[in-house]
Amino acid sequence: MGLIKSEPGALGSTLADQWKEFFYCESMDKNVMVRKGIKRVSGCSSDTKENDNIISSGFVITVADGQCMLIVEQGKVVEVCAEPGKFIYDSSLEPSVFIGKLDKRVKETFRMVGKRFSRDNDTEKEQRVYYFNIKELIENKFNTPNPIPCRVVDSKIGLDIDALTHCSGVYSYKIADPLLFYATVCGNVEREYLCKELENQLNAKLVSELILAFGKLSELELSQNQILTHASDIEATMNETLSKSWGELRGLEIVSIAINEVTLSQKDTEIIKQAQRIATMHDPKMAATALILAQADAMKSVVSKKASAITDFVKTEIEMNSTDSDIDAQNLSVIGQQQTAQQLPAQGSWKCVCGAMEIGKFCTNCGAKKTLNSSPYRCNKCGWEPDNLHKPPKFCAECGNPFYKNNV
Repeated sequence: MGLIKSEPGALGSTLADQWKEFFYCESMDKNVMVRKGIKRVSGCSSDTKENDNIISSGFVITVADGQCMLIVEQGKVVEVCAEPGKFIYDSSLEPSVFIGKLDKRVKETFRMVGKRFSRDNDTEKEQRVYYFNIKELIENKFNTPNPIPCRVVDSKIGLDIDALTHCSGVYSYKIADPLLFYATVCGNVEREYLCKELENQLNAKLVSELILAFGKLSELELSQNQILTHASDIEATMNETLSKSWGELRGLEIVSIAINEVTLSQKDTEIIKQAQRIATMHDPKMAATALILAQADAMKSVVSKKASAITDFVKTEIEMNSTDSDIDAQNLSVIGQQQTAQQLPAQGSWKCVCGAMEIGKFCTNCGAKKTLNSSPYRCNKCGWEPDNLHKPPKFCAECGNPFYKNNV
């Protein structure tokens, strides 16, 4: 059994009738990894059994660009073709391997999992045609469901903590060895094998490798900002380890990994910020500036609280001493002037020997009679008398009125 590549115009009319029976596969999008080939038989064909799993000599098999076709007989791969074009199946020929752009290791895999050639020419054996999507499968998202420990070091501020990080990104991969993928993953699928069937397992392996990559990164003793600058190192490490493990186990190959974001937990972020604030205090100038700013903020807070308390007190006094709830600034000014007038001594008042200020002829406190000119120096406006008579002042200490001898 084997495949003969059909070049345009190379076939004569003697084989024209054989083109009426062929296998093909519709285009596969990024979500489809494997799809079973579709058998098409025209009305002019002599094949009336309509068995999709029987391939006779002379059948044409088409392969599109970005596809790899496998013919499987009783679970064993008998034909491989990763080159685009039309091929004629001939059961009398030895198995053929057209690897196209695939790696040469596919031939070695064929020796291990392929079926040995036999010339029994049994056309009734069940044979299936599978098409593998060997294009790059893109836009596969990943994230860390649980935080990953990572050592964060900043020697400038004496920081060394084990922080918890979250990471997310996208990756792409491709089927590098369709034979190995068939043997270890998909097997004889009835219709098609989708990416989502393998997604959870791939993501779990990717995250486990991400943990190892962050472990290696911790050995470099990086600060928080430096972790992001080493994303390419993480990607390279993961690409190398994943391509090896995925390639050996499943025939897959990582094409690219892109880390979109690496974030620390809120608690660890606050610890780092606090350490940075403390570190600034080691510089006397920075410490002095921080202290001044703190004192200014404290004073603003105190003033604000006092102003609020005074405002509350004034409002309370207004409510208690006023029957009119509609009090404005002008009314408050009038009230203040009245209170000031009440506190000033009345004109023509006199001071009794008992110390009371009086305006009548007799003291209401002790009954003493008003004494005029009890002192050679006395303010004729408020009645204030100085204690030092040897050096009288020029102005009254109470009201500021010009002071003269016998100033009554």
